[in-house]
Amino acid sequence: MAGFYYPRTASGKSAILPPVPWHYSGELITLEYRTDVDAVRALLPDGVELADEDPGAVAAIWADWQSCSDDFNEVLDPVRCQYKEMFIVIRCQWRGQTYSRCAFIWVDKEFAIIRGQHQGYPKKLGSIQMSRPVYIGKAGPRLAPGGKFGATLAAFDRRLATARFTIREEADSPGFVNSHPMLHNRWYPAIETDGTDSLSEIVTMSGFDAELGRCFTGDFDLEYFDSPVEELTSIAPRELIAGYWHEIGVSWKAGTTLSRHSLPDID
Repeated sequence: MAGFYYPRTASGKSAILPPVPWHYSGELITLEYRTDVDAVRALLPDGVELADEDPGAVAAIWADWQSCSDDFNEVLDPVRCQYKEMFIVIRCQWRGQTYSRCAFIWVDKEFAIIRGQHQGYPKKLGSIQMSRPVYIGKAGPRLAPGGKFGATLAAFDRRLATARFTIREEADSPGFVNSHPMLHNRWYPAIETDGTDSLSEIVTMSGFDAELGRCFTGDFDLEYFDSPVEELTSIAPRELIAGYWHEIGVSWKAGTTLSRHSLPDID
């Protein structure tokens, strides 16, 4: 059987994910704010602690991506490479090192969901929209002071988040919350469904060949809404830090397992 992921076949052609490395190019809106520290603590699993500095800092990030594998075939079949996502990043500490951690994330394509499960991102299906910059005409914001962007997130027919961002000036970098290697958990419940996990790992990862493009900072507002199956309102903003519109390109091949809980062998 061949193929990076399900379904594996003799040829591997049907696999939902292509082999690594994966390459990403995207435009992002990153909105950094502070929330209640206890609310951030509640999102950390056992053994993972709050960051020493600014433990209540959060980044709400909208991203419009193109991604592809090393043969770049997906670029010529855009439905297989284009997707959007919205994710919430907090910071944490594990064994004395500071990490960024994705606490919640929504995407709009199945391959992005499965890819996130492999990497430890807790991806769910959602509807993500964000304003595109324009370079001619009036039907969009310009990448210049005064340019105004909107962004929304919805899932299960309910609006979960809405944001507005206005460019003030150019910036050197898009903030600090999402600037560390990622620390994620990979969990998979045992088929016995007895409360144990057949897979339980703490992993870290970062990309390579990263390129930072244009970056602008500015002012923003952000609002989360109630849902019977979401918890965004628990980390609602208490203090706004800064917003950013920025471009990034990065590639990813592999992460590192920091801790693995192994189940006993079954006879």
